[in-house]
Amino acid sequence: MTAATSPVDRTHLHRNGTALLGMMMFMASWAMLFSALFFAYFLVRQKALQWPPEDLPTLPVMLPGLATALLALSSAALQRGLNRIRGGLTGAAMNVGGATILGAAFLICQVVLWQQLVGAGLVPASGTYASIFYTFTVFHALHVLIGVGALMVLTVSAARGRFKAESHIPLRLWTLYWHMVGVIWGLMFVTLFLL
Repeated sequence: MTAATSPVDRTHLHRNGTALLGMMMFMASWAMLFSALFFAYFLVRQKALQWPPEDLPTLPVMLPGLATALLALSSAALQRGLNRIRGGLTGAAMNVGGATILGAAFLICQVVLWQQLVGAGLVPASGTYASIFYTFTVFHALHVLIGVGALMVLTVSAARGRFKAESHIPLRLWTLYWHMVGVIWGLMFVTLFLL
């Protein structure tokens, strides 16, 4: 029996495949949840006489645009770290750590945005427009917070050399998760702030 087909390798491949399938199923359910939120948003928006309502402050674009750039850069840094591991190169911990810092900066932008909007009078109780905005952004921020926590752990693991070209499934799965976080935010940015 060759090394490529040993029982240990087959078990490792099976575990990786099962973990990947589990993440795909989780991401599919998450996508359905956000799809329902987007559907509800567009339904409410279509039935509204005016969107956004005149008596509420308009949403800024610059700060959410900066947050979008931070999340995109974070996703790119994490992918670069994964690619380094896959290629058997060193230095992935710097990329994963950079992705973590950029993800945390995204959350800071969100908190600042919420503070600005609450100060301007847009609170969740301001009506449908505000409640939809806060539901979207808070729910997404919770997913980002989970991701940042995971990236912190992955940074430590990468720094300790726990990931190898042949064994890096946790980094791969969290990279998929992080890309999904970025894609959903991109759709939210366009939907909530630009349309």
